[in-house]
Amino acid sequence: MEVDLPLVDKLAALAKLQFEPTEKEAIRADLEKILGFMDKLNELDTTGVEPLVYIGDAVNVLREDDVVQTTTRAEALLNAPIQDGTYFKVPKVINRANHE
Repeated sequence: MEVDLPLVDKLAALAKLQFEPTEKEAIRADLEKILGFMDKLNELDTTGVEPLVYIGDAVNVLREDDVVQTTTRAEALLNAPIQDGTYFKVPKVINRANHE
């Protein structure tokens, strides 16, 4: 596949990018190199080679997700400027007349 300037323009438009003319030529050359690398990789026989999913052997290095209550409702409401004992109260931000 040949990468030309119209293709670079199309890709830039799809990615919502803008480039100077000198940058477009550099991008065109880089895309040609990338496609060249891909062609080289396609020459390899990968029959029987399993896809690499993870680099390391570790299966799950994350901690267990334990559900714990760290702040009670009463503690959370202590710093609320306005509250009703159950919920934070905030000023109204939606004007109904504008949304009908």
